[in-house]
Amino acid sequence: MFSKILIANRGEIAARIIRTCKKIGIQTVGIYSEADADAPYVNLADEAYCIGKPRVHESYLQIDKIIETAKASGAEAIHPGYGLLSENAEFPRKCEEAGIVFIGPRPDVIEKMGSKIAARNAMKEAGVPVVPGTEKAVADVNEAIAASEQIGYPVMLKASAGGGGIGMQIVQNDEELLKAFEGNQKRAQMFFGNGEMYIEKYIENPRHIEIQLLADKFGNCVYLWERECSIQRRHQKVVEEAPSPFLDEVTRKNMGEVAVKAALAIGYENTGTIEFLVDEEKNFYFLEMNTRLQVEHPVTEEITGLDLVEEQLRVAVEEKLRWSQEAIKLEGHAIEVRIYAEDPKTFLPSPGKITALVLPSGEGIRHELAVHEASTVTPFYDPMIGKLIVSASTREMAIQRLTEALEQYQIDGIKTNIPMLREVVVHKAYHNGDTTTSFVEKYIQK
Repeated sequence: MFSKILIANRGEIAARIIRTCKKIGIQTVGIYSEADADAPYVNLADEAYCIGKPRVHESYLQIDKIIETAKASGAEAIHPGYGLLSENAEFPRKCEEAGIVFIGPRPDVIEKMGSKIAARNAMKEAGVPVVPGTEKAVADVNEAIAASEQIGYPVMLKASAGGGGIGMQIVQNDEELLKAFEGNQKRAQMFFGNGEMYIEKYIENPRHIEIQLLADKFGNCVYLWERECSIQRRHQKVVEEAPSPFLDEVTRKNMGEVAVKAALAIGYENTGTIEFLVDEEKNFYFLEMNTRLQVEHPVTEEITGLDLVEEQLRVAVEEKLRWSQEAIKLEGHAIEVRIYAEDPKTFLPSPGKITALVLPSGEGIRHELAVHEASTVTPFYDPMIGKLIVSASTREMAIQRLTEALEQYQIDGIKTNIPMLREVVVHKAYHNGDTTTSFVEKYIQK
């Protein structure tokens, strides 16, 4: 096992990785920007180094500086966490050149799955069902209109290199597409450095269900069941649970086996997630692959008993998987809600100083937190400041536990989405498992 690793990330995920490293005796190196000097994870790391100014392109995206820091500190490997550089293929390439292990898949796989168009085509070749759509980027709005008319409205306009809902929009007709195309293309170029757009058929009332995978370097791959991630705002997840209340055992097994087949077809290694759209008849279609640890990985840990960060580390030191598919049991139910520093009505970020922080406690309650009382939430980063995870033997008990925990959760000094989350978990539709991707627009934003 590694003796020391650098964590190329910040906030709650950096703290999460440090916790596992401490458990198994690995020293940790943290990095931070000037804005994060007082962040809790900085003090948790065995050593930490400032790598730049607040904005991400001046700090957390500085590949060469991060690798220099790793080498100077004696770190043998780098864990990228999620977001930031975690799906940038250049990063693992430069790690390899520097003789540092990248804790994740190979750069060629990251590159292929990072392009949604290339990923779609790779999945089609592997026999994975995909949503009808264009097989290459559309050159301009006229080509987009022609493709949309052939596919049939409504369609989803998407950025090939996109993520987090950026550059994505549902369009109902030619006129809406004319209005949407240029703006989304510009946003994609600005955020991802790639303005390529493509068209997919819009699936009505879908659910967003993903399969967690774990694969080693010896051709072994298992699925760790699914996560239901349909409750979203602005195409970003806010509530995730495992298992899905919608799937039956046959569909669950089929989705898991298809996801493993897809991973093996591309030579995947380490943790990864294949995301599917599932329609009302339980037909499922490939959406995208995330070649990293997911924000919502704790719910999978709660229902399987596995520590996914530890499994990542073991794969990275070329251990074989410790688990057969039959050995991975699904026990109980877990739900995660993301705590954002944002206005609960408009979803606009709400930076500022936290003046009071009261966390719920009790059986089946877990926190992953990026702040403490007196922390200043800056405008420079994603406004997610924590995750509340609850687990219980049944979904009904988990919902009850979550409802009580959210009532106890208190953050003063800034606005948060906790009021919105409270609305979600007490809603009859949520209790009934009516959790499609239109849930927030249908029941909360009225």
